Amino acid sequence: MTAFLDRVNDTAATNGFLMHGIRHLKKQRLYAAWGRFFRDKGETMIHRFIGTSTKLVQQMASQPVTLSSVTKTVRGILTTAQHTLTVFGLSAVAVLALLYNRPDLAKRVSDFLNPQPAVQVAAAAPVQAKAAGAEAVEVAYKDKNAVRNTRQQKYVTEWLSRRYRVAGDAANMLVSTAYSTAHEIKLDPLLILAVMAIESGLNPFAESPMGAQGLMQVMSKVHSDKFEQVGGKEAALNPVANIRVGSQILKDYVTRTGSVEGGLKTYVGAAAFEDDSGYGNKVLAEYRRLKQVASGKNVPIFTPPSTPAPQLVQKSAPAPKTDSAAPAVAAVETAHGASETGETVAGL
Repeated sequence: MTAFLDRVNDTAATNGFLMHGIRHLKKQRLYAAWGRFFRDKGETMIHRFIGTSTKLVQQMASQPVTLSSVTKTVRGILTTAQHTLTVFGLSAVAVLALLYNRPDLAKRVSDFLNPQPAVQVAAAAPVQAKAAGAEAVEVAYKDKNAVRNTRQQKYVTEWLSRRYRVAGDAANMLVSTAYSTAHEIKLDPLLILAVMAIESGLNPFAESPMGAQGLMQVMSKVHSDKFEQVGGKEAALNPVANIRVGSQILKDYVTRTGSVEGGLKTYVGAAAFEDDSGYGNKVLAEYRRLKQVASGKNVPIFTPPSTPAPQLVQKSAPAPKTDSAAPAVAAVETAHGASETGETVAGL
């Protein structure tokens, strides 16, 4: 019994000596690990912790293993992990505080950690340079035309408003609608405005004894099919619908007859007569004045405005085109060619 107790005491003493040596060795290795952590910048905290733990386990494997030594070793590893995480957390808090107080440093760190967008833009720039150049030229051309048209519309709107005593907002709406409609059907907007001025004096509710209605004095009964697309015959007194239908009718007549004069003569319903009672001359005179206004010239507004033309007959289908209309086309192209917007009348 005494021998057994002596052996137990010797074993306990041996284990105590071993544990003391392990703790001492653990502290030394921990200090060495922390020293390497601050010296070596190429390794992460997790790699250092794993390396230290692995070496400690290897050393323990070379010595007798007991339950007490294993328990203390595990506790040591957990303590080391706790300290490591604590230091890591404090370091992260310190870095965040520094970046918060130094926005310039934070921006540099962000640019350093995320350089990909700049690289992608730089790589894509040579590929898109040619397309961007072409788009820039096209946009510049469109902007130039838009500025020119806007300036023309401003001049024309102010002149028509004063000449026919129409409110500025109403005149602006009529001019804008004429320009947009002319752009769609490829007709000179100033010709449309000239017809509106002579037909109704820019009065959207004008109506003739023959039943012609609206700004362009359209016969809704004759052209009911065209009004179906804008709301029916009841839309004849709607300024926008009247301008769209009247402009399309005028465009069709100019195309069929081959000249502006022929189109105007058919539009007023005088296709079967020798003359149109001066209707075409009145429209073309107003058209020339509008072209001067659009170019920025000072045109008097107190010239005697033309009164609405008399309705000869109902505006029906035009007479068949004759061969004599061909020489008139060249003359019309010379006298009434492209307007300030760059669009030719009815594609002539």
